[in-house]
Amino acid sequence: MKMIYRGLLVIVLAFASSLPLLANDGLLAQAFEQKQSGLQIQGEGIVIRLLGDDTKGSRHQRFIVRLASGQTLLVAHNIDLAPRIADLKVGDRVGFFGQYEWNNRGGVIHWTHKDPNGRHTAGWLSHDGQKYQ
Repeated sequence: MKMIYRGLLVIVLAFASSLPLLANDGLLAQAFEQKQSGLQIQGEGIVIRLLGDDTKGSRHQRFIVRLASGQTLLVAHNIDLAPRIADLKVGDRVGFFGQYEWNNRGGVIHWTHKDPNGRHTAGWLSHDGQKYQ
């Protein structure tokens, strides 16, 4: 019987490893619960709200995505260093690779661009098959 359970566990783990974005939803949920910040993470979500640009300091395109887990994230994409997603709409799927910062509403993803000084890991957004970096 133990062999059957071990075999099933191997199959489940193999399947789970083929779903990296879902696994990252779990990491984001854990980071939120533990109030962690500074994590470089990849994921994707559905745009549920478009916000006005943040124009204080570096300009940022802002929108909120909902992950498959239900968690929401504010995406703050620096449009002084990377192109804006001009045709972004509510309901669109957006992939991201950036730095997670905790807040009490689900968190923020930023650093979704290249660092002009080369000191920070380059991030990106993806939308409709195009990468914004």
